[in-house]
Amino acid sequence: MPAYRPQDESDGQSLVRERVREPERFAVLLHNDDYTSMEFVVEILQEIFHKDNAEATRIMLSVHERGLGRCGVYTAEIAEAKVRRVTQKARAAGFPLRCTMEPE
Repeated sequence: MPAYRPQDESDGQSLVRERVREPERFAVLLHNDDYTSMEFVVEILQEIFHKDNAEATRIMLSVHERGLGRCGVYTAEIAEAKVRRVTQKARAAGFPLRCTMEPE
């Protein structure tokens, strides 16, 4: 729905229609490596991305077999926070798991 704002602060009567755009959305991706365990990837997907076991396993298998798995699509701030949390948790566990985001 378009937002409205007064055209002239002194007038207050005239309204101008503005277009409100949806925020840009970003896909969060996990990348395959030779060291991060499949169990850890499933744990990340369940804990950070709130996936159930079946969905987490499906995404983990995509990471393992195709080299890339899509975890979800979020606004920029949420995607950045999820990438940061994945990276911090992976490094704390000693894994080089790579997590990135890209515009959808």
